[in-house]
Amino acid sequence: MADPSKQGLLNGRPDKDGYRRSFDNYDDSESDIDATDYLDRDPESKPPVFAGQSPPTRWSIRRPISSLGRRCAIVLAVLAGIWVLLAGGGAFAYKKYYEEPPYGQSPPWYPSPKGGIARGWAASYEKAAKLVSKMTLAEKVNVTTGTGWQMGFAVGTNGPALHVGFPQLQLQDGPLGIRFADNITAFPAGITVGATWNRQLMYARGKAHAIEARAKGINVLLGPCVGPLGRMPAGGRNWEGFGADPYLQGIAGAETVRGIQSEGIMATIKHFVANEQEHFRQPWEWGLPHALSANIDDRTLHELYVWPFYDAVKAGVASVMCSYNQVNNSYACGNSKLLNGILKDELGFQGFVMSDWLAQRSGVGTALAGLDMTMPGDGLKWANGESLWGPQLTKSILNGSVPLDRLNDMVTRIVAAWYQLGQDDEKKFPREPPNFSSWTDDRYGVPIYGSPSPQDKVEVNKYVNAQANHSIIAREVAAEGTVLLKNENLLPISRQGLPEARLKSRRDNVYRATGKRHEGKFKAGVFGDDAGPGKGPNYCKDRSCNQGTLGSGWGSGAVEFPYLVAPVTALRERFDKSKVELVEYLSDTPPRDQSVLNDLELCIVFVNADSGEGFSKWAHVSGDRPDLRLQKDGDKLVARVASECGSGTGDVVVVIHSVGPVLVEEWIDLPNVKAVLLGNLPGQESGNALADVLFGDKNPSGHLPFTIGKSLDDYGPGAKVLYTPNGVIPQQDFSEGLYIDYRYFDKHSIAPRFEFGLGLSYTTFSFANLAVNPLKTKSAFPAPRPSPAAEAPSYPTITPPASEGLFPKDFRPLEKYIYPYINSTAEIVSGRYPYPDGYDTPAPLSPAGGDEGGNPDLWNVYVSVSVEVTNSGPLAGAVVPQLYLSYPEQDVVDFPVRVLRGFDKIYIKPGETQKVAFGLTRRDLSYWDVQAQNWRMVTEGQYKFVIGESSRDEKVTGVW
Repeated sequence: MADPSKQGLLNGRPDKDGYRRSFDNYDDSESDIDATDYLDRDPESKPPVFAGQSPPTRWSIRRPISSLGRRCAIVLAVLAGIWVLLAGGGAFAYKKYYEEPPYGQSPPWYPSPKGGIARGWAASYEKAAKLVSKMTLAEKVNVTTGTGWQMGFAVGTNGPALHVGFPQLQLQDGPLGIRFADNITAFPAGITVGATWNRQLMYARGKAHAIEARAKGINVLLGPCVGPLGRMPAGGRNWEGFGADPYLQGIAGAETVRGIQSEGIMATIKHFVANEQEHFRQPWEWGLPHALSANIDDRTLHELYVWPFYDAVKAGVASVMCSYNQVNNSYACGNSKLLNGILKDELGFQGFVMSDWLAQRSGVGTALAGLDMTMPGDGLKWANGESLWGPQLTKSILNGSVPLDRLNDMVTRIVAAWYQLGQDDEKKFPREPPNFSSWTDDRYGVPIYGSPSPQDKVEVNKYVNAQANHSIIAREVAAEGTVLLKNENLLPISRQGLPEARLKSRRDNVYRATGKRHEGKFKAGVFGDDAGPGKGPNYCKDRSCNQGTLGSGWGSGAVEFPYLVAPVTALRERFDKSKVELVEYLSDTPPRDQSVLNDLELCIVFVNADSGEGFSKWAHVSGDRPDLRLQKDGDKLVARVASECGSGTGDVVVVIHSVGPVLVEEWIDLPNVKAVLLGNLPGQESGNALADVLFGDKNPSGHLPFTIGKSLDDYGPGAKVLYTPNGVIPQQDFSEGLYIDYRYFDKHSIAPRFEFGLGLSYTTFSFANLAVNPLKTKSAFPAPRPSPAAEAPSYPTITPPASEGLFPKDFRPLEKYIYPYINSTAEIVSGRYPYPDGYDTPAPLSPAGGDEGGNPDLWNVYVSVSVEVTNSGPLAGAVVPQLYLSYPEQDVVDFPVRVLRGFDKIYIKPGETQKVAFGLTRRDLSYWDVQAQNWRMVTEGQYKFVIGESSRDEKVTGVW
């Protein structure tokens, strides 16, 4: 039988409702699948499998169809074919569209490893085991299953185990604030945090975020986000993560996790894994019955996409969210190799795996493959109250298709995480629902918003102010995340409008800018809709439109802004009104009166580019951006202002707010475009943070977390979003392997416009005296995998009585609310369950595993590299030394030209020198050996270390 973890929507057998559930009781007497339903496929293309692994037999399940069903299927097939041909513009043939590729090219990995083997979690698992051992079957199922969309105050709630005192957990988006909540901070987005390159700020932002979550009554934050990694620069949700490099993502993700969990809030690292675009990310959202498949080879998966999850697991993250897409034609939330083999065994993850909302596509299959909690509880359709778990999981335990041992581990992982974060302390975590509703702003409403059943109204919004002084952190992150890309002796400017560098030569009100001397106020102009407040930051639902200044992208990662300081507001306050006349054109169309522009001496132009989650669309942006251009004719605005500002001789500053890289080729080399600032997505303190940098109150210290190329083609074929489906299951081959962003530019010797890691300052820094200090001897592989530091809990394996799963007497269920109960024991039918191939043969344990974060030897420091940095300029400022590693040259193994393996941010006064040291771990120095299935260090030849201020800045070098 084909592996359920690889089957997606085709798991199990058809039920009476016409779609497949893997929790149907398997019984030969009523089976509608026979031997003729297993047909070997010969697809036109075969996506890569994990290198070093043998692919399983490729089976496809063909569903038997009744005569009425056959007629319906014919109609649907015709409609589907017409739609596909129209959508694809005839780009692929009907046959190619309608034939599905083989399922499950990701190798099976069973059984799901039990949690509780790590020393750091042992006490929490011991407590959890005592609690779980007292739970009934229904309570265990309750804890693992969401109650349904809008069936609680938060975006996600599981069921409680009331008799043993385990509460309902409250799960809430998102990565940059508390979604749907009032009186919270709208922090800068993840991409802005990555641009700070400041570990301390990464931690501080996470900590402040968690303080607000606790104040609002939340147990689990659905963040941070390290996937998408940023393979495609136009990807719609790249801005939720920290940048297009796995090392940067890993450090930022881990520091954020530590910050969040320092306050007792469970962090959720997401999305595991390879959810790199929004188009076709989940079934039916784009009109296709399946999500796309990201087809990745084993080495690329480890060295790029799984890499930052290693850091998060090492940091003790409580939860991992699996993604919507398929990976090697297996849905990520049912992919046993990913969840069991890599995450739980190799990485030693001790927390619980939750699904993204409706990312679970099968029942038994996902349970066996390692999923521990399903969210929001509804299964294949939104808000219909029908779960793939809930009562179906109860039946599956009672009929034996899901081992009780697996359910016990699922529940224990969730309860252990609760103990691990100290949430059993009722003083810090009262057993109450959140003090806000995600579904209404009214003070009073029904507690179960999504149920049509009659309910009494209660107070659902208490308007608790959780902001504290977190605006300070938000402002600091926004300022340090602002990247100075170009500066030709213009910035910083003074309150009088003059560049600080020219103040000494200025006398009275005379300013020589154009070769003409004149008297009167300095004239400055502000241009662009992005400079102003627009119709308010919360004008569009989930921020899914581009109007006013851009503070965040859109989707579940966005929040309700308490306020948003527009750049023009801050500029009005900073300029000395007695000396400066500020002219404002808060539109993307310059003034018709050209003479107004001709009189200006300084023009500040604001432009942007927006994107977001795929469930919403703005203008021509369907989640993913259609290109890398500035939106709303931003290029034309800059070119027009530059040509007419001061009759073409006025100074022009361009400020960009963007979700990712944008092309600037149409205007970047214009002679009077003297300065360019990239503000990324700055959150609520946008204008204040920008003014801090413009006026020199803050010396810019942001650095690019991605490469800005001269065209989309510069990033390579793999960087292009798949906008048109190439089959009923769109196939996205990651054939570029390790070569994304700066790695691709380096490999193909492409000159970027602005390289990865670039960031200018108002001062200068020099580097000297690089020293390499070996601490351990090189060896090919890590030390042998250690024995477990603790013993996983064990429970009786006797199937509980069916009565434990029945609805209690006189129970009045709410409509559409998901309960764990079944109506009758007659629903339980025994029989043979078609377990997946390889299920009865335990997979070998990974030599790269053994503890939380993998083999402990991977985290040992093998070499230290230090450098002395001097502030050689006139102003104090923060510098970001970046260490890049080049592997020893090999004939057999291909390596990138350089990879980031260290960074720090230090504040240095003029003339001062500080020493910075980087400790490189075994993992930092290794690559993934697909044959050995382990991290391998190169023992022959020399590693080269380069330290500078960007990926192409070689200040000092050394070898080991």
